[in-house]
Amino acid sequence: MPDFIYHFKELDQSRVEDVGGKNASLGEMYRELNAEGIRVPDGFATSADAYWKFIEENELEDQISQQLEKLDRDGFSNLEEVGVNIRNKIMNGAIPKNLAQAIKKAYRKLQEREKDLESVAIRSSATAEDLPEASFAGQHESFLNIKGEEDVVETVQKCYASLFTDRAIKYREDNDFDHMKIALSAGVQKMVRSDTSCSGVAFTIDPDNGFEDVIFINGSWGLGDYIVGGEVLGDQFYLYKRNLKNDKLPIISKDAGKKERKLVYSETKSDKAQNTKDAKTTKEEQRSFILSDQEVEKLGKWCLKIEEHYEKPMDIEWAKDGNSEEIYIVQARPETVHSSKKKKNKLKQYTLKDDGNVIVSGNSIGDKIAAGKARILNSTDESDKLKEGDVLITEITNPDWDPIMKKASAIVTDSGGRTSHAAIVAREMGTVAVVGAENATEKIKDGQEITVSCAEGQDGKVYKGILEWREDEINTDELAEPDTDVELILANPKLAFQYADYPVDGVGLARLEFTINNSIKAHPLALVHFDDLEDDEAKQEIQELTAAYDDKENYFIEKLSMAVATIAATFYPREVIVRMSDFKSNEYAKLLGGEQFEPEEENPMLGFRGASRYYSDQYRDGFRLECLAMKRARNEMGMDNIKLMIPFCRTAEEGEKVVKEMEKHGLKQGDNGLELFVMVEIPSNVKGIEDFAGIFDGFSIGSNDLTQLILGVDRDSELVSNIFDERNKQVQEMIGTAIEKAKDSDRKIGLCGQAPSDFPEYAQFLVEKGIDSISFNPDAIARGIKNILKAEGKG
Repeated sequence: MPDFIYHFKELDQSRVEDVGGKNASLGEMYRELNAEGIRVPDGFATSADAYWKFIEENELEDQISQQLEKLDRDGFSNLEEVGVNIRNKIMNGAIPKNLAQAIKKAYRKLQEREKDLESVAIRSSATAEDLPEASFAGQHESFLNIKGEEDVVETVQKCYASLFTDRAIKYREDNDFDHMKIALSAGVQKMVRSDTSCSGVAFTIDPDNGFEDVIFINGSWGLGDYIVGGEVLGDQFYLYKRNLKNDKLPIISKDAGKKERKLVYSETKSDKAQNTKDAKTTKEEQRSFILSDQEVEKLGKWCLKIEEHYEKPMDIEWAKDGNSEEIYIVQARPETVHSSKKKKNKLKQYTLKDDGNVIVSGNSIGDKIAAGKARILNSTDESDKLKEGDVLITEITNPDWDPIMKKASAIVTDSGGRTSHAAIVAREMGTVAVVGAENATEKIKDGQEITVSCAEGQDGKVYKGILEWREDEINTDELAEPDTDVELILANPKLAFQYADYPVDGVGLARLEFTINNSIKAHPLALVHFDDLEDDEAKQEIQELTAAYDDKENYFIEKLSMAVATIAATFYPREVIVRMSDFKSNEYAKLLGGEQFEPEEENPMLGFRGASRYYSDQYRDGFRLECLAMKRARNEMGMDNIKLMIPFCRTAEEGEKVVKEMEKHGLKQGDNGLELFVMVEIPSNVKGIEDFAGIFDGFSIGSNDLTQLILGVDRDSELVSNIFDERNKQVQEMIGTAIEKAKDSDRKIGLCGQAPSDFPEYAQFLVEKGIDSISFNPDAIARGIKNILKAEGKG
């Protein structure tokens, strides 16, 4: 007699042909990883033999084949009709008596093993004798909160029917799989009470670009269907794998999602046998992180162990039980989008040429740009409206949308996060997508020409009209390695991962202003002196921003340290030179609460900025927070590749004051290898470079400020902008002098600026002078490297 049932303790990866990849993986984790402290709920799986027994006794093979023969394989015009007919035939059949008895017996044994069992989750796992690697992820149904023997048997039959969902039929047609050689195994697993807690997914590789050194965790309150289906915007965490193996803080990024809804248990049985209902979350739930840092770290370590066990990147589902407060792994499968691709030798950078009017924004998927006519679809029934190359605009997608999405040049959804269905499919197809844009279907007009940009970090934007963009490509196989160090200029930490494979020696300039302006949003002194803040509106907004944090100062320190650590982790152990904040007073004033703490200046460009702020009583407390953030990133997060740089330091005496100020807050030069650099952007820096060399470990020439101060030109003024030119003879003489003096003082010196990529002769000049490094914006790296190689005689 064939085996109809396998308990999880009997399963491992050798049983893929019997129970499918999903259930084999659950069994292997239950057997192998529970002993290592990774909790996997117990359960059992029906076998492929059980499925074929059901098909045989109900004489369904010929009936299903006959329906499939009717399928329009060109336009799939009757896909829905064929799918419904097959599913009805399966549901009109009867589970064989001996199979039903086996399922009930296994369920009772599970109840005996798990005394507190309230309900089970039943998941579909496809299997095929000749296709052991086929995962069929997302093509079949799962059912939650199933109670009692009869309902379990009925739900197993529903899993069988889900082998022929419209999307599963289309998936097999697209991938040339034989429908009649694939069986369905139903996994019956103890239900984790995440309805009273939280759940989510995790990837042991960045799901957007395949960066391998991080683990991404996404989750929300309640049962997992909403986060898997992308119906809520959950919390997002990134953990650095290296730090999960040592004693350093591993969380390098965390963002709270809105989490406005959740899926919970219901006593009313639904058509899908899911006893669940939609519920609103409380304000407190929306403001709070779903997991503590300690829980995120534990989950991250589990994910790393699972990856190491399977020796490949994994896509994992997890849930936290509201009764026991314990976290469980409820599913794990190989990640297939990025891990199956060969390492890229061609790196492409997309850059918008124009500023445009943003209609909506959301989570960007990928890093490309696309444009076309918007087509708003309210359901799959309207698929004929979408023409090849149109931009699909809809509220949310599920696997039934797969055939439609393939026609779109870009996808924009109101709902969903980075692990939603639309995001996953977009990655698989290499399609531009912005998900979670909230009201895209209302703000974008049907037929409107739009541009969808995912080239600006994790914030994807939809612009009015068809904008122009540039595509720069680096073929790393064709590039020699320059003797001069090539480094990046970065402002947005959320862009860092996509540059990890760039052929660079590190980051020559990481700016803090972007994170302070876009993520922290509040003036540091408004956080320090929150109780004394006079602007009630700003006070309320700051209260909302910091609600998930115990302390407003810690909010600033944690946010800034994580942003810097994200960049440092991406390029570790290559150097990352972080410039301390270089806002001008008028720019600081625009931050929440900023007007109260900033002076009004006639000429902020030459006023209270850079080093002068750091030791002043008017900003000293703000600089303290910056220093504590850098200390946290370097020491507690282990990013000892971070070097710190002081901007706009007018005199050596100022430099000494700043160095002492930093030491007060735990940033002592030399400790833990800390190097301090200074910008060369004022003529006094060049003239007195030997004095600055006695204080700092290195220099970075800021060519823009240095040029305008040598020439006395406001580079932002259209009236005299024609005079601004880094190639001016006097400017080049000053830069040449700076390089020579730095070398004489045995100090490294680099340059950050556009000129060496725009003008080959400028790169030639710098190389001949002996510059140590040149830093470029990412879109200029290809041109910059080629110019340097030519200057060195290698191009």
